[in-house]
Amino acid sequence: MTPLLRARLRLRRLFRRFPRLTLALRALFLSWLAFTAAYGFVMGARSDAANYNPHAFAVGLSLLFAIACAAIAVQNFRLRRMRKKLRQLLLHNESLADRNWELSDAEERSSRLIVAQSDFLVVRDSDRRIVFANDAYCDLAGRARENLLGTDFTLEPLERSGPVLDADGAQRRDEKIRTPSGERWIAWRESWVRQDAAAAALLQCVGHDVTDRIATAQALAEARDQAEAANRAKSQFLAMASHEIRTPLNGIIGMSGLLLDTQLTPEQATYVRAIGTSGDALLSLIEGLLDFSRIEAGRIDLDAQPFRLGDLIEQVTELLAPRAQAKHLEIACYVDDRVPPVVTGDAARLRQVLLNLAGNAVKFTSQGGVTLIAEPGAEAGTVDFVIRDTGIGIAPDARTRIFEEFEQADSGTSRAYGGTGLGLSISERIVRRMGGRISLQSEVGAGSTFTVSLPLAGAGQATAAPRPDLHDQFILLVASQGIEASLLARRLGEWGAQISLVSDPGAALALLQERAWHSIIVDAAFAQADVARLAQAAQTHTRHRFIMIEPGARPRLASLRQHGYTDYLVKPLRHATLAARLTDGAAMPAIDAAGIGIAPQDGTPAALSILVAEDNEINALLTLSLLTRLGHRPVHAATGAAALDAIHAAEALPAARSI
Repeated sequence: MTPLLRARLRLRRLFRRFPRLTLALRALFLSWLAFTAAYGFVMGARSDAANYNPHAFAVGLSLLFAIACAAIAVQNFRLRRMRKKLRQLLLHNESLADRNWELSDAEERSSRLIVAQSDFLVVRDSDRRIVFANDAYCDLAGRARENLLGTDFTLEPLERSGPVLDADGAQRRDEKIRTPSGERWIAWRESWVRQDAAAAALLQCVGHDVTDRIATAQALAEARDQAEAANRAKSQFLAMASHEIRTPLNGIIGMSGLLLDTQLTPEQATYVRAIGTSGDALLSLIEGLLDFSRIEAGRIDLDAQPFRLGDLIEQVTELLAPRAQAKHLEIACYVDDRVPPVVTGDAARLRQVLLNLAGNAVKFTSQGGVTLIAEPGAEAGTVDFVIRDTGIGIAPDARTRIFEEFEQADSGTSRAYGGTGLGLSISERIVRRMGGRISLQSEVGAGSTFTVSLPLAGAGQATAAPRPDLHDQFILLVASQGIEASLLARRLGEWGAQISLVSDPGAALALLQERAWHSIIVDAAFAQADVARLAQAAQTHTRHRFIMIEPGARPRLASLRQHGYTDYLVKPLRHATLAARLTDGAAMPAIDAAGIGIAPQDGTPAALSILVAEDNEINALLTLSLLTRLGHRPVHAATGAAALDAIHAAEALPAARSI
């Protein structure tokens, strides 16, 4: 700094320190300057060399006076402006003072709040030394604030979890520490803060006592483990109990079926049918509860394997056919040719879903029938399974509720039809687990349509079953205009056949005379006289004469063959069987009076020797009775050793046919 600048700074400090002295010096200087200027002017004007002129002197004096007045006016204006600014500064200063007071008060309150708050707050510098600690932290540490400030004191954790880094850079961790009041869990959150741009950043640590939360979480974890253990025990118990209950139930249901085939009075037959119905209901209830317990425990395991979709659909239809035919309902299935023949998925779970939905359709339908159709879905790689019935329908307010546990459309439904309401809930959960969905369309009194959409991709280069070429072949289909007949006509039409569907046997007799027919297919549900007359009249007009029968009508096959039918089809029809019958042209096998096929006269016996390895007496008795009624020779082995001995004994007889 130069000496001149240093002198000026000292003068400014002196003037600021003594303002009155500054004012006096300025007044003295201005007076001296004015006097000197006036005196010099007067003396200059009165000198001999100036050629004194009173007029000029007066003008000059007036000019000086005017300049002095102007200077006074300017100074007056400046003074007024400075006073105005001074008032503004005073007002602003008062406002700043008020604001400063408010900030000071807020800072004091904040400081008291921080110091007195229940959360633990400690601030450390870059060397991890404490620069601030509130009362809660001091109590937690068990030390006075004076003993903490300036130290690198830390609480030693007994246990620690974390740390976890937040998006804003803060670090969180949980620590268990020992305090004067016992062991506590503290949740810490640490972040670097900067109070001033010129100052170093400080580490702010805020802790919260979460001992109760940790204790609650541990209690919940223990309760969850206990619940899972109890659930596993429940599932194991249900699985064991289900097996133990189903074994005698199978005996009850099977024996009641055998008993119905004996000579019973009408009253006895009614009682036996009631036993079978109750057994079926109890078996369905047990299976539903077992499936629900597995699903509730999260044990829905999927096993994706390639399987033939058409075979699965036909198997489901055949399993439900006896229940439908007992109620005089039609049941049929149809698999669209655009669906991949072999798909990859869990066939067992899909069968369970379709059995539940189609079984419900049969249960809630009293007339008409049930249709199960598989067709390509709206999205690529999906298959839609459409289960349509002509039953009682579902009200709009119940269409969502029926997918919940233990729910049915209404209380009257459960009383009239029975059931627990678990089937749809189980099916919906399985379908959702398989990545699909279930939709419902229904109208009260007009039936329901359930659509199951599942992602089922085709498996490799699997080829579909060969399609018979029926082009330019005329087929007469004599059946009622029902579900099965319409699907059969649709299938035959896809194979190229010219179909004539007639629901009146008399009209069918008239149509037989019009042309030569490749085949005639007659439903055995018509009167026996009409069925016999159609077969006799068709012998001169058709090559193949097929009769469609239900499995229970097999004893009629002997008489139907005598009337002129060349082959038969069992309802519900199988795709492969229908194709083979229409292309082979094989004659109907000989049928005995009991409806059992007689083997060709080649010396091979029709009856088979069958080994039954079963340790349960009831199941063994049921199996032996059924096989005996079918004309076979069953051999019972109650233990594994006995089964092996029977196999070795059978191997010693090469002429015997054994299974």
